[in-house]
Amino acid sequence: MQVILLERVERLGQIGDVVTVKNGFARNFLLPRKKALRATAENKKIFEAQRAQIEANNLELKKEAEQVAQKLEGNAYVLIRSASDMGQLYGSVSSRDIATAMDEDGFTVHRNQVVLDKPLKTLGITDLKVVLHPEVSVKISVNIARSQDEAEAQARGENVLAREEDAPKLEGTFSEDGYEGDEPKEDGAEEQVTKEDAE
Repeated sequence: MQVILLERVERLGQIGDVVTVKNGFARNFLLPRKKALRATAENKKIFEAQRAQIEANNLELKKEAEQVAQKLEGNAYVLIRSASDMGQLYGSVSSRDIATAMDEDGFTVHRNQVVLDKPLKTLGITDLKVVLHPEVSVKISVNIARSQDEAEAQARGENVLAREEDAPKLEGTFSEDGYEGDEPKEDGAEEQVTKEDAE
């Protein structure tokens, strides 16, 4: 299907371009969202008559988006979620959650404007793109943590998943000759020695 674009569409074209797209993409996305018109002779005349107004509206919206982008660029948002010791979230963080966090900070953003390829399912800091206008986008970071203290530690670059109990515990002392004391034992090693001694 051929359509006339009413705004810039990424990887498709600019305002006024006549492009060929799949029927489903036109019917389900471009036409309902008023991003394009069917490329009929009548619609081409209507578009040409309104072209100056459409481009002026687009320019005004772009300027507004650029002003918001200056305030929004590089902002960090903290989302507190429950997670396992390995950093896997019980659930996930979606574009709706990020849009809500931005809304609470005073930026009205629709969830469709947050570019998220897949839901976030682990703790950590993730950089995302927010499309404010077809020609204006900004990068923000989302810090997902189990607590505010953990979020601050992640922001400083610390690994909150490193656990002390993972390191082997040694009992004894160090001297000039080397280590004096018990060698680190794996769980169950002591029981095996006891059974061998009994036999």
